[in-house]
Amino acid sequence: MTGPEILLLVLVLVGVLLAATIVRAISPFIVNAVVGLLVLFLANAVFALPIAVTPVVLLIVALGGVLGAIAVIVLALFGIAFVP
Repeated sequence: MTGPEILLLVLVLVGVLLAATIVRAISPFIVNAVVGLLVLFLANAVFALPIAVTPVVLLIVALGGVLGAIAVIVLALFGIAFVP
């Protein structure tokens, strides 16, 4: 192997390790967002709660996860916000 090949191999290895570290760090947030969206969907579908699903609601639930979904559900139940 020549010098440029070894350098390229090292750069690819560093890139793969960096990508794996980023995915490992972000993975809990992705799981929390998916579970929060699932809670919102189940509250809307199973219990027929009157929640207006808007881009703002989806953003709150995606960023807040389960706690964001619970906050949206409580606010909608009390008629404070997110009511259709």
